[in-house]
Amino acid sequence: MKTDDKIECATPTPGKSTKRIDRWKYEAVRKAILAALPRRGEGMLFEDLPDEVERRLPPDERARLGVVKWYTATVKLALEVRGEIVRVPGSKPQRLRRNQAVTIQSTHE
Repeated sequence: MKTDDKIECATPTPGKSTKRIDRWKYEAVRKAILAALPRRGEGMLFEDLPDEVERRLPPDERARLGVVKWYTATVKLALEVRGEIVRVPGSKPQRLRRNQAVTIQSTHE
């Protein structure tokens, strides 16, 4: 893997800029987010997601990643834009779940 291999993380908020992060960081956090979020039901509170992501990361990746909360929020927004996860309608505070209508694929394609 090239060390300069980056991926753009868009946000669903109009006017906000995209962030470019290392692909390995994106893939590690994406995998942890998708493993943590349920496909059905009331979903998971967004505020609980960073702890769940951190728990699912291997120790070596967690140590090299940086601020887990920031990467979780950045990748979460990108996954919303890509349609892989959705906000549970009407939930306050924000709750998330996997999008049942999407077949999840890696970004290595």
